[in-house]
Amino acid sequence: MHHRRPFNPREPFPRFRALQAGLPRATVDSPAFRRLLHGIIVDADVPDSAVLRVKAALACYFDSAHASHASAARVWRVPVQTRPGEHVTVPDEGHRLRRTGVTTHHRADAATVVRDGVRVSVLVDLFVELAEELSLVELVVAGDWMVRRQGVRLKDLRRVAMRATGPTARLARKAALHVRAGVDSPMESRLRMLIVLAGLPEPVVNATVRDVDGEVVRRFDLSWPDVRVIVEYDGRHHVERVEQWEADLDRREEIDDEGWRILVVVASGIYTDPARTVRRIFHLLRARGLEGLPDWPSEDWRPHFPGRLAA
Repeated sequence: MHHRRPFNPREPFPRFRALQAGLPRATVDSPAFRRLLHGIIVDADVPDSAVLRVKAALACYFDSAHASHASAARVWRVPVQTRPGEHVTVPDEGHRLRRTGVTTHHRADAATVVRDGVRVSVLVDLFVELAEELSLVELVVAGDWMVRRQGVRLKDLRRVAMRATGPTARLARKAALHVRAGVDSPMESRLRMLIVLAGLPEPVVNATVRDVDGEVVRRFDLSWPDVRVIVEYDGRHHVERVEQWEADLDRREEIDDEGWRILVVVASGIYTDPARTVRRIFHLLRARGLEGLPDWPSEDWRPHFPGRLAA
C-alpha cells in the first residue's frame, strides 16, 4: 500500500521528486511548472480543476490515504457549496502530515472507492463527513442527490448516520431523517425543506398521475394529493423555447381543469423572499382545507433561509 507512485509531471507531485528524477533545479523552478500547494507542483499546461487540487493534497501521503469531506464532495461533484481547503483521511495516526491548506483526519476503518483517479470516501460516509461543514438544508440537498443520482439506498444512508459519533453526529442524524428518494433537483430539496421547517405538512415527492391503462401521464414535484395542490420549482430565468412554454401552459390549464391548483416557485422565492413563499403555500393549503395545517406557519425556517439582507 505504501509504494511510491511513478513520476508523472502531468499529475501533481512534490518538488523534490522532480529533482530526484533528474530534472535540473532551474527547470523545476521555472514557469514550466505551476505551484498548487506548498512544495507541490505540476506541469504548467495542465488545466486547473477541483480534482487536480485534490490530487495535489494527496501527493505527499501514502496510497492508503484518501480524499474526504469537502475534497471528496468536489470529486463526487455533490451539488453543494463547500468551504475552501482540502481534506485527507489517513488510516494510521502516524501518517498524519501538517500541510498548509490541508486538514488531515484519522480513521482506521474507512471505506473508499476510486473516482476520477482519486481514492475518496464512499458516499454514505461522505454524508456524515459533510455534517462538519454544511447546514441542515444543504446536507439534505446532498443526501437527496446521493439517493436520486448515485443510487445510494436511503436505509444505508440513515444507518450510517445513526451510527455516527462526534460533535456533528446529531446534525447528520437529523438531516438523514429528512432525506427523501426521488427528488429531482437541489432546488426542489431546498423548497421542500422550506415547507417542512415552516411546520407545514410535508408534501409528497414526485407523485404520479396515471391514466386508465396505468401509464404515467403526469408527475408533480411536490404535492398534497388529498387537497389537489401542487408546488413546483421553475428554474428557468427566461423562456428558452416558445414551444416548451406553451406546453407548460397547456399542462397547467389541464391541471386546473381537473380541480388541481398549481403554485410555481422561482429561485427568488427561496433565496430572496422565502417568507412570501411560505405565506403563499400556507394560504393555498388553508383555502383547500388541508388537515393537520397549523394555525400559522412556524418561524423555524428563518435561520435556514435568511432571505434578502437589509441594506
